[in-house]
Amino acid sequence: MLGQLLSLILLLLLGAFAGHQLLQSDPLGPCAGMFLVCISWCLFDQYKIKNVLKWLRDTELEPNREIVAKGVGGYIKIIDRVVRLQRALKRINADNVLRLNDFLSAIQVSPNGVLLLDSESRIEWCNQTAAYQLGIDMKKDVMQLIANLVRDPIFSNYLKHYETQKEIVIQSRDSRPEIPRMISLQLFPYGEGRRLLLSRDITQFEQAEVMRRDFVANVSHEIRTPLTVLAGFVETLLTLPVSDEERQRYLELMSTQATRMQTLVNDLLTLSKLEGSPVPSKTEWTPVMVLWRQCNQEALSLSQLLSLHPSQQIKFEWLLEDEKCEVAGSRNELFSAMTNLVSNAVRYTPEGGTINVSLTQLLTGDIEFTVNDSGPGIAPEHIPRLTERFYRIDRSRSRDSGGTGLGLAIVKHVAQRHDSLLSISSQLGKGSTFSIRIPSERLRKSTTEPAGLV
Repeated sequence: MLGQLLSLILLLLLGAFAGHQLLQSDPLGPCAGMFLVCISWCLFDQYKIKNVLKWLRDTELEPNREIVAKGVGGYIKIIDRVVRLQRALKRINADNVLRLNDFLSAIQVSPNGVLLLDSESRIEWCNQTAAYQLGIDMKKDVMQLIANLVRDPIFSNYLKHYETQKEIVIQSRDSRPEIPRMISLQLFPYGEGRRLLLSRDITQFEQAEVMRRDFVANVSHEIRTPLTVLAGFVETLLTLPVSDEERQRYLELMSTQATRMQTLVNDLLTLSKLEGSPVPSKTEWTPVMVLWRQCNQEALSLSQLLSLHPSQQIKFEWLLEDEKCEVAGSRNELFSAMTNLVSNAVRYTPEGGTINVSLTQLLTGDIEFTVNDSGPGIAPEHIPRLTERFYRIDRSRSRDSGGTGLGLAIVKHVAQRHDSLLSISSQLGKGSTFSIRIPSERLRKSTTEPAGLV
């Protein structure tokens, strides 16, 4: 600024001197010279301001500073300041864009759906989870009314009165009668009339809640029935005169019902222990031959104890070449799983039927414990649910045979805890096959002779 002021004063003096020289006889000559200098200075300053304004309109080009300086004179400092501010803003904008992209990428991989609606419920943006759950195509459904794409009556009503409801539950677009899938939706207002729609897959929670209700109902029912029988017999023995033969018969029936309740409680405790205890260590080794002998003895004892079908034939086949094979895991859990499969076959195989129990070495190095029976078989629609707690094809038949409906649930848990696979195959009228495949990683050859029964 001081330099420009000195330049102006110097030019005014030169203009006054030039006017005096040109108009020596006129006393106004110096004033005229100074006036012309002022006019020229103003015009040149307007020219520089025009160049500055032109550059400001073309700031995206960021011209070379030296080129700009030729046309703007002292305004170059303003240009420098604007350039610095522009570059700083570009860096800030680039950082903001990067952060926004990172934020959107994080939302994209979220397991929950996120959908943005404008004030008229049009779709502005959604992540891939919401698009999948609600059947939205972001390439063609942007700015479409959400009510036209999600045509569930519950959602339509919720869209109008969401202020009075916390959330709703509707079926997902990929829900099928055999595999129902449910999602919860909840709206949150934000900004000026905009709304945020969150979606969440709650299929597992719904299934868990159904299983919980069924579990409580089944346990109550299974315990109430024998308790009712016991209470009835006790009341009879206390209030009515009965013969010694009748008393003995009542006591035997009461013992049967008490045993049934005890078996149910033991199975429930076993399941609870399996779910609440750590996974079995791979450093605890048990000879497979010991498990095999115990299972054989248990099956024969159970068959004689139940005496359901005296003419049953139970055949055990040891098909392993190595009798010193050992398995890593819980001995009690593995024994429980093997005996549950065998006891199920004993309970449900009719008179004259056969049960084949085998232990085979597979080409992969795994071993497979298989129980095959010639029972009535299982319909295909029941097989996926056999390992559910208390799920039974024929409830009355299960009661007659003494089953609790928890055996296969226990087997499934034991198999999972030992990195093993439970397989079930069956045909109506031709019997069923249950097998547990134990991976080779849990097997080794022992250097000692297998121990006997303990």
